[in-house]
Amino acid sequence: MAVEFVAYALMLSFGLFAGMVGCVLLGRALGLRRMAADPDGAFAGLGAIDAAIYALLGLLIAFTFSGAASRFDHRRALIVEEANIIGTAYLRLDLLPQAEQGPMRALMRDYAQSRLETYRLLPDLAASDAAAERALALQRQLWDGAVAGVQAPGQSTVPGMLILPALNDLIDIVTTRDMATQFHPPKAVWGMLFGMCLAAALVAGYGMAQARKPSLVHVVGFPLVMAFVVNLVLHMEHPRLGLIRVDTFDRAIADTIAGMD
Repeated sequence: MAVEFVAYALMLSFGLFAGMVGCVLLGRALGLRRMAADPDGAFAGLGAIDAAIYALLGLLIAFTFSGAASRFDHRRALIVEEANIIGTAYLRLDLLPQAEQGPMRALMRDYAQSRLETYRLLPDLAASDAAAERALALQRQLWDGAVAGVQAPGQSTVPGMLILPALNDLIDIVTTRDMATQFHPPKAVWGMLFGMCLAAALVAGYGMAQARKPSLVHVVGFPLVMAFVVNLVLHMEHPRLGLIRVDTFDRAIADTIAGMD
């Protein structure tokens, strides 16, 4: 795991927790001040405001959490999809002329290993980028070799119709996976979520002004739960860096490599 990311996510969650506790205490102080000035009307209409703010907060939490879980599952599915595409392309190399099959299989094994290392080496960006560049170079060699093989004298058109689409899928899945790693909620959504958390804490604190003493469970519990949820979402959004991982699904590609004879 990336210690830096875990520390960053923890710091961000703790900042939200501290901010919400502060807003609860501030809201209570404002409520007490309002009660002193207007005992009868201090809490008029508070229920409607509470309902609106908590409904919007619940919607935002559901949106970010379900989105993170969906993207997490999608990234795992893409690993399996790439493993299947690599396996299919490798098998279709049997359609090339006999002399071309050995070198092309070796290239395919090296390519699959480079793709596996591209993600396994994270969060070491330099090593990961080097593996990705090597995979792209091997990708070009595979394509050029396949084109030359299917255009060999006396070769029928059938191998080309099967091998080239399989290699095209091999190329396309790289872009799909790369873009999937960068697909996250807009910063505006995160900003609104944090803002609504603070607003909900402020309103909660205002309502607590009706009690003689603030309840420690409510003052700390609500911010703690929200901070935990946000931390969980952050880890799901970055499954190569945090505590919630997709690494186990890399076995699909590793098994495909192991099956290449």
